[in-house]
Amino acid sequence: SHAELQGVIRSFVQKDLAPNINDWEEEGEFPRDLHVRAYDAGVYGIGWPSEYGGTAPRNPDIWHKFIFSDELGQLCAGGLSASLLTLGIALPPILRAGTEAQKEKYAREIITGQKTASLAITEPNGGSDVAGMQTTAVRDGDVYVLDGVKTFISGGMKADYFTVAARTGSSGSGGISLFIVHREFPGVTTTRLKTQGWHCSTTTTVAFNGVRVPAANLLGEENKGFKLIMFNFNAERHGMAVGATRMARCCMEDAIRYARIRKTFGRPLISHQVIRHKIMEMARHVLATHCFLTSITRAIYDNVNMDAVGGQIALAKVQSTRTMEFCAREASQILGGKAYLRGQGPGARIERVYREVRVYAIGGGSEEIMLELATRQAKL
Repeated sequence: SHAELQGVIRSFVQKDLAPNINDWEEEGEFPRDLHVRAYDAGVYGIGWPSEYGGTAPRNPDIWHKFIFSDELGQLCAGGLSASLLTLGIALPPILRAGTEAQKEKYAREIITGQKTASLAITEPNGGSDVAGMQTTAVRDGDVYVLDGVKTFISGGMKADYFTVAARTGSSGSGGISLFIVHREFPGVTTTRLKTQGWHCSTTTTVAFNGVRVPAANLLGEENKGFKLIMFNFNAERHGMAVGATRMARCCMEDAIRYARIRKTFGRPLISHQVIRHKIMEMARHVLATHCFLTSITRAIYDNVNMDAVGGQIALAKVQSTRTMEFCAREASQILGGKAYLRGQGPGARIERVYREVRVYAIGGGSEEIMLELATRQAKL
């Protein structure tokens, strides 16, 4: 099933995404129906419960998830993945804590791509300090009145629903709850953010001004939402690390391909020792990072709880994004000006990756937070 999944995703990337990604990056968005097309291709519904429209493999293991992130990584367009697949982080709290009525109402239409959902956690003054969030939800009869601002929300401009975290109790992690908020609820406004990279990802600021959310849209118990948020992080970071490593590898491959055909001073560029050494330095980084990730993935596959290797996953995210940054730079040096041209020629992927380096190093947990997390798990 692993090889079959790899073929399905690779086909979708090569036939539906790769020919269009440059245009979508320039247009600043991708077609709304891409969610449904991804579902019809057997990509969008992978692993979700079959009773709500999920598709094979029904119970994906960690290697299936590795393959999923790795194959999407070859596109070198993290913004597309981030906004196309927002259900990956917005839907789990609904399935984990939602009532049967909530699952019936929301899960099927989200899984099949008929509706989209975004996760709204990050705040302008919060960043990685999730427990310090300031958005509030105050109970008023059979509704909660929601006030606050969320930012850097992937896919937010087109989301039909938001899985929103808000403070319903005391300060700290113990007073946070999760809600399902509809875009059309009065008081919900969205603003597009102009980003360095991820141009086709509709990165958004979402404001909630006196939004009256039905109490029936509370996910799980009041003040018990923090654990639901934390549950997502290790899987998200693992996927980001795998994708970043594949993007680093793509930079190296594109540099090798170009260096073989480009001639300087009467001979192929790759025949110059300095170029060969640059390529081998990239290979050293990519291989080391890939081996680190496969070691962690193998441990998870052997029934080691993902939380138990959370520190290693954090280190792998740092390692992979620094490898991505290194390879983007070195590949750019090899291609020269051709890696500075957006959306065309042999350096198109490299140029796109260069613009995505920072969001990978910050999103999902910054390098500094990741290193501290790993330090704490090591009990130093």
